[in-house]
Amino acid sequence: MSDSVIRHCPALFLTACSSGQGKTTVVAALARHHRRLGRRVRVFKTGPDFLDPMILARAGGAEVGPLDLWMVGEALCRHKLYEAAGEADLILVEGAMGLFDGSPSGADLAETFGLPVAALIDARGMGQTFGALALGLASYRPSLRFAGIAANQVGSARHAEMIAAGVPESVRYLGAIPRLTEAALPSRHLGLVQAAEIADLDRRLDAAADRLAGLVLAELPEPVAFAPPSLSECASESESEPLQPWLAGRRIAVARDAAFSFLYADNLRLLEALGAELSFFSPLADPDVGADAIYLPGGYPELHLQALAANTSMKRALRAHVDAGRPLYAECGGMLYLLEHLTDKTGQGADLAGLLPGRGRMQARLAGLGMQSLDTPLGRLRGHSFHHSTMETPVAPVAFSRRRRDGQAGEPVYRLGSLQASYLHLYFPSAPRAAAALFSA
Repeated sequence: MSDSVIRHCPALFLTACSSGQGKTTVVAALARHHRRLGRRVRVFKTGPDFLDPMILARAGGAEVGPLDLWMVGEALCRHKLYEAAGEADLILVEGAMGLFDGSPSGADLAETFGLPVAALIDARGMGQTFGALALGLASYRPSLRFAGIAANQVGSARHAEMIAAGVPESVRYLGAIPRLTEAALPSRHLGLVQAAEIADLDRRLDAAADRLAGLVLAELPEPVAFAPPSLSECASESESEPLQPWLAGRRIAVARDAAFSFLYADNLRLLEALGAELSFFSPLADPDVGADAIYLPGGYPELHLQALAANTSMKRALRAHVDAGRPLYAECGGMLYLLEHLTDKTGQGADLAGLLPGRGRMQARLAGLGMQSLDTPLGRLRGHSFHHSTMETPVAPVAFSRRRRDGQAGEPVYRLGSLQASYLHLYFPSAPRAAAALFSA
């Protein structure tokens, strides 16, 4: 970037001591609260996630993308924050898991960009001991810019008094958030229910915002100075040559409906920046798809088995596409749709596209989780795995990803003619030339 002007914008990194503490509900409530006050709000989510950003985007009124020092990279994260600081009155960043979990952690991200950290602690079944946990979070890494601690799921005024009494004077207390039963966000096996499926989502968001009004946590945080990434920083992170129109003139059809919705907007923007023309189709409802290449992202095919199985015209269209040698790239749920058969957690199954020999089955527990990378001749693509299914196929993998945590083999990658598929969710900007190759002839 040629722009070297420092931009200042109020910002807050909201975290917790673990998953399940209510971070998404509170960040969504904060976004809706400030938006109702007339402020322009930009929200980001730490790490790989498709579901929470759908809720946060509805709350804040703007697209929500990922920030991650490894998958996205420091330079692009810095660019995203810098751009947001130029157009917003407030930046909110939701952490993932606990503040110090993972490598890099949420704490690493917050410290890298000087973001003030506010931490939630679920206070159910807890009194003055809340103060000990608060002190630990606030003092564990002195280099963090710590904004304070808030108590979540507080049951009564007396409960709030007990919690406040135990908070040390050295820790800024941001207030007690009552139990938001009327604003609770429903969830299922992969996380929160998709925003489009929650009929009264706006009512829930407004109710949550109402309950936060008046708390210290809901006050506008202090401004943060955001600097653009330097040219040398961008160059050091790039694993590919400068962007070229590698996909010029190519039409890519992207599946997007209730069954296939796990899409990074950054991925779509990159494909367009590479020259592709994008169109969108529904494997649930559309009879046909005409394009030079097809992108089947992840989602919830297991919740729509009968509709997917009944759309025989779409299955014929996909087979004709592959038989003609045109590229089809599928990840996670998109790959499951390509199998011959998929069985859900209740034991109900359906015959699906049948383009990838094999069968899949949903499991009660996670079967794959974690950051992974995929080495290709054109660059190293970074991404992640997160699935509750297993699959069996006679097709031998052509490659394996590498797990971030230990470098060991991760998810298999399958190729059958012009079809490529894996459980991996790839972040295309991590290696643009390699991403372009997924959709090239």
